[in-house]
Amino acid sequence: MADTLRISMIQSHIIWEDRDENLGYYGELLRRVSGKTDLAVLPETFSTGFSMNVEKLADTMDGVTIPTIKGWAVKYKLAVTGSFIVKEAGKYYNRAFFITPEGDEYYYDKRHLFRMADEDAHYSAGTKNTIVSYKGWNICLQVCYDLRFPVWSRNVDNAYDLLIYVANWPEARKRVWKTLLQARALENMAFVCGVNRVGIDGKGFVYKGDSMVFSPKGKKLADAGKREEITRTCTIEKEDLIKIREKFPAWKDADRFEIVE
Repeated sequence: MADTLRISMIQSHIIWEDRDENLGYYGELLRRVSGKTDLAVLPETFSTGFSMNVEKLADTMDGVTIPTIKGWAVKYKLAVTGSFIVKEAGKYYNRAFFITPEGDEYYYDKRHLFRMADEDAHYSAGTKNTIVSYKGWNICLQVCYDLRFPVWSRNVDNAYDLLIYVANWPEARKRVWKTLLQARALENMAFVCGVNRVGIDGKGFVYKGDSMVFSPKGKKLADAGKREEITRTCTIEKEDLIKIREKFPAWKDADRFEIVE
C-alpha cells in the first residue's frame, strides 16, 4: 500500500441526456487536475444524468464512453471512477467503472436499484461486489442507493481500505446522505468517499453536492460544499488506517453475512 492516496472529488452538474457534451465537459475538468491527484471520482451516470431513457442513452462497452475514459486515464496520468448507463446482452445496467492509467479496468453493476424512480423497471441489478487494487490500496465501488444497505458494504476481514459511493442524491435527502457516509466509515473501519452531483436534472430534481471524505474514525477530512461546482482534492494516509485497526480491532468480532439471491 502506498503511504498516501490523493482523491479528487469532481462535484459538478450533468447536462441532461447529452453524452457528447458531458464527455467534453468532464474531460476538461480532469485535465485541470492532471498531475495533482491519483484518483478522480465522478458522479453517478456522469455522461447522461440519472435518466430512465435507457434505450436511447445506453452505451456499449466498446462504444464511446469507456474508450474516452481510458484515454483520460492515460493522458492525464490518473485513475477515473464513476458510473454510466450500459447495454449488455440485451439488459441495461447502471455500471460503475474504475480505469487506471496503466490500463487496468474494473466494473461494478449497481446492486440496489432505486424503485422510487422506477430504476428497477428499466435496469438490471448487479450481483457481485467489486474491489479494486490500485497503488496498493483496496477500493470498493458502490453506487448511490447502495449506501442505504450496510450488509452489502460489509468490510469482511478488512477486504478494502477505501469505500467509494458515486451518486445522484437529491437535496431533499441530504441529511441521510451525510449521516450514512459517516456511518459506513465507522462501521467498516475504512475511508469513505461520496461524490454527488449538483444542479437540477431534466425531471426538476435539485442536487446539493455535499461530496465528502471521511476517515475510519468518522472524521470529515474533506467537504466539497453545497450547490457549488468544485473539485476538491483530499489526501488519505495509510498510517491512520493501520493505527485504528490495530488499536481497536472491532473488525475481528464483526458478523458475517451471506447474500442470498
